[in-house]
Amino acid sequence: MNHPFSSRPRLLAVLAHPDDESFGAGGTLARYAWMGAQVDLICATGGEEGAADARHLVGYGSLAERRAAELACAAQSLGLHQVILLGYRDSGMAGTPANQHPQALAAQPLDAVVERLVVLLRQLRPHVVLTFDPIGGYRHPDHIAIHEATVAAFYAAGDSSYHTAGLPPWQPQKLYYQTFPRRLLRIVVRLMPLFGYDPRRFGRNGDVDLTALAAVDFPQHARIDTLAVAEARLAAGRCHASQGGERVGRGPWGLVARLLGLARVETFMRAYPPAAPDLVEHDLLADVVW
Repeated sequence: MNHPFSSRPRLLAVLAHPDDESFGAGGTLARYAWMGAQVDLICATGGEEGAADARHLVGYGSLAERRAAELACAAQSLGLHQVILLGYRDSGMAGTPANQHPQALAAQPLDAVVERLVVLLRQLRPHVVLTFDPIGGYRHPDHIAIHEATVAAFYAAGDSSYHTAGLPPWQPQKLYYQTFPRRLLRIVVRLMPLFGYDPRRFGRNGDVDLTALAAVDFPQHARIDTLAVAEARLAAGRCHASQGGERVGRGPWGLVARLLGLARVETFMRAYPPAAPDLVEHDLLADVVW
């Protein structure tokens, strides 16, 4: 059966919030779009729990409206083919009241989210799927929830016994988790106090503990050089002004990015097919057939 996009590879990122596509694997998404691949994004929530200055809400009815506009701006900068919004509500950080909101992603039955993703996987037919690592990067409930749903949907989409919407099975060929180098992060944790930053209270709201994250390691099976699309990645980050995008390359996030080399190289763990311990890929499409 011929597919309308069979002449080019298809890559799908499944993430949680507006800005995850820019501040995580943005360089990789831009690189493959620039190379001619069809790069799609599924964004699970509206990012309603993000913190924003009042000036960023001028002209918008809500923070969700502002963040949707920022996501559209970033998608254009990265060259994304399309953005699909699942419409769940941002669950906020772990232990906050937002976790219990009935529309919050973290409050949804896993099977229900998986079914929606299976439908989209079978419709989009990606060759490669990207999502968060098992702890969601920094233990955000939405990151973890969409990781779990994406992994389950990745395998269910190719299972002929899983019936949904009358769509035929489609098995993506590769599954990757975006990561960042923990060894260097441990060095950053030691250096941050010298620059006046507390690594245990990182981020806009001081609710990210970098010391705890540095203790959890994931293998890095792929290293993607994004130098050729550095400007596109920066432009996408700046689209998210309400989430600190105006400070891309500056402040504590800029310090961490420079020390970790995140401005150029983005790293991934290959979850499927199983990777040899010493595997180092430089192309997520290596060995992919389309």
